[in-house]
Amino acid sequence: MDIVIMAGQLILGLSILVILHEFGHFIAARAFGIKVEKFYLFFDAWNFSLFKFNYKGVEYGMGWLPLGGYVKIAGMIDESMDTDQMAGPPQPWEFRSKPAWQRLIVMLGGIFVNIVLGVLIFWVLTIKYGESYIPNDALKYGIVPGSIGKGIGLEAGDKITAVNGQKVERFEDLISSKVLMGNSTLTVQRNTQTLNVKVPGNILNDVSDLGIEQFISRMPRTTFRVDSVVANSNAQKAGLQKGDSVIAVNGVPVRFYDEFVSQVQQYKNKQVGLTVRRNNNTLSLSAAVNKDGMLGFADGRFGIKVKTDLPEEKTLRFGFFGSLPIGASKAWGTFSDNAKGLGKVFTGQVKANKALSSPIGIAVLFGSHVDWVRFWSLVGLLSMALALMNLLPIPALDGGHALFLIIEMIKGKPLSDKFLERAQIVGFVILVTLMVFVFGNDIYKHMIK
Repeated sequence: MDIVIMAGQLILGLSILVILHEFGHFIAARAFGIKVEKFYLFFDAWNFSLFKFNYKGVEYGMGWLPLGGYVKIAGMIDESMDTDQMAGPPQPWEFRSKPAWQRLIVMLGGIFVNIVLGVLIFWVLTIKYGESYIPNDALKYGIVPGSIGKGIGLEAGDKITAVNGQKVERFEDLISSKVLMGNSTLTVQRNTQTLNVKVPGNILNDVSDLGIEQFISRMPRTTFRVDSVVANSNAQKAGLQKGDSVIAVNGVPVRFYDEFVSQVQQYKNKQVGLTVRRNNNTLSLSAAVNKDGMLGFADGRFGIKVKTDLPEEKTLRFGFFGSLPIGASKAWGTFSDNAKGLGKVFTGQVKANKALSSPIGIAVLFGSHVDWVRFWSLVGLLSMALALMNLLPIPALDGGHALFLIIEMIKGKPLSDKFLERAQIVGFVILVTLMVFVFGNDIYKHMIK
């Protein structure tokens, strides 16, 4: 069932993006009097479609190959490779008959719609929910670094006060792109010392492999006590009760929740001794630790819920119009971060297999339960990513078509049909190769987990 929910959210999200992207091309073409022959969600490879119908001279349908979609514009060399119509004389309703600037607008129409959609989604989310964050100054006990964070010199309890000399206002900024893009400097307060910790430029490779929690946990360091115990779990069998405070694990003192988790995980599939303070008494309990290093169940479910003293989130509200620049800034930040990430791939600082994901990887991001805030946030992120990818000057992508049109405008005459046909084939091969790579990479990563 989890796979069905993930796949359903993925298909819905991608369908929204593809339909609106292609609608951008469609509406621009129609505005300039260019005939559109087909409008398809997914590809009808070998002319096989799940359904189709004609309306006002346009064939609308859904293909069987869920790798995007397309509009077939008359008089244009595109992925359909329909060269027969190009053999005849140009007709006034064809793409090739229009001025280069009009054709350029048609090619950029889909990208424009994706950008507008991304801004709209982040705008509406900001109107509805505002901006919630944990004030960095409110952290009582500092951060919890994972193996990646410890590897660059961070320690549990550190308080990061600045990134590249700029004061950190929000705790969430510590795992934002300004840090994870690397080549940044963290100003760290450790007890009475002030230190500088360098974040390497290739840190995204490790984060891709191990996850963001292994850099800096999304949960700041906090004290804890047992809030509830799940029936029939190892925690209940050990005798833990609501209100208990675990103060030692196998004799090792623990004060913070991360210390407790770290100690328990050292005893997977073993018994562990817990020293517990209950009211004014100190008790010694013995608990079985499951294969995941938790006091839960064999299937990995948790056995206890804890009450922490995490700092309260602060929520900012901006109103209807005030939310627009905030939403636009978030959308642009997503676009910019993706561009910087691709730049790191091209320069070799980040490996392609760490940075690129197929629909398999994207489906995992949607998750196995429906959370509409998460869903629309991801659709907004993907819309901006789709805009960037289509801007790349690769033949067969919008950016490739746009590049050839700009060259035409500079030269004062169009490139030959033969050149455009060959470029389209080259672009198609590049895209298929990239698709095989990202699918294979995601399948491999899930097989070795």
